[in-house]
Amino acid sequence: MLQCGEWLCKFDRGITEFAVSQMQVTLRKATADDAAAAWEIRNAAIRHACKGFYADDLLSLWTVGEMTDEFVEFVLQQLHVATVNGVVVGTGTINLGDGRLDAIFVRPDMMGRGIGKRIIAFLVDLGRSAGLTELKLDSTLNAAPFYRRCGFVGDAIGVYRSPRGISLDCIPMSKWIAPPVHDGQPLQQTGPP
Repeated sequence: MLQCGEWLCKFDRGITEFAVSQMQVTLRKATADDAAAAWEIRNAAIRHACKGFYADDLLSLWTVGEMTDEFVEFVLQQLHVATVNGVVVGTGTINLGDGRLDAIFVRPDMMGRGIGKRIIAFLVDLGRSAGLTELKLDSTLNAAPFYRRCGFVGDAIGVYRSPRGISLDCIPMSKWIAPPVHDGQPLQQTGPP
């Protein structure tokens, strides 16, 4: 049972009660073993956080079906995960060629606990290390305030075309990031780290 005065929270999937201030969050490259959890987190986050911003039938289309081999390959090639006590609780990607962030999802029971901000900071660090100076993303309508709190800007409504061929209203956003520095001087990056 959640006892807010004691700053405790309880999670399913084998995470027992622990003090929020002692939460051990690890960010790492995803493995094939993370694919099923990433698929479940994606669908749960969309159904939970996007409800009321998109039509129910569109949310159903966006999240219907089983995990595909293509999704597993995507996880292996591009996805990073956030874990708490070894359990995957969030995901995110960055394209180090063009600075595009995508697939930033957090388990609904972990939303509002700083996991999403940690994922963004991790991806920003990866981009900065690769010599990028600008990051871009297409925000769902509900997530734009979160991204603004993380330093992204953008207000115009655009259209996101999902890999499944679904078109969704979105807010294209960007964020300028400083290049990495050493002894007060920007580092010259010659390629990916």
